[in-house]
Amino acid sequence: MASAVRAFVNSPTGPRTTHFWGPVANWGFVLAGLADTKKAEDKISGPMTGALVVYSGLFMRFAWRVAPRNYILLACHTANAHVQAYNLQRWARWQYANDLDVGVEASKEA
Repeated sequence: MASAVRAFVNSPTGPRTTHFWGPVANWGFVLAGLADTKKAEDKISGPMTGALVVYSGLFMRFAWRVAPRNYILLACHTANAHVQAYNLQRWARWQYANDLDVGVEASKEA
């Protein structure tokens, strides 16, 4: 057991490297996205959420292509892409419904 822990600590992706601490810090994006799932749709920023989906998509590819492969970063950005995509579709549905309601209200007033 101790040798396995020692091997992990001294590995190229262990806690002595940025290959470990960078992804650990990036889990904050996932946690923030999860917190946003409880917020009202009008409080979600569509452009920022879309940017985070693209950002995570790019970094998933980076995590896969970098040597040594960074599975922690890959898992982090996969989770973030899914959470942010969920929030983006919530925002888009709200935006679409809101635009329809505004159109209906305008036609009723005319």
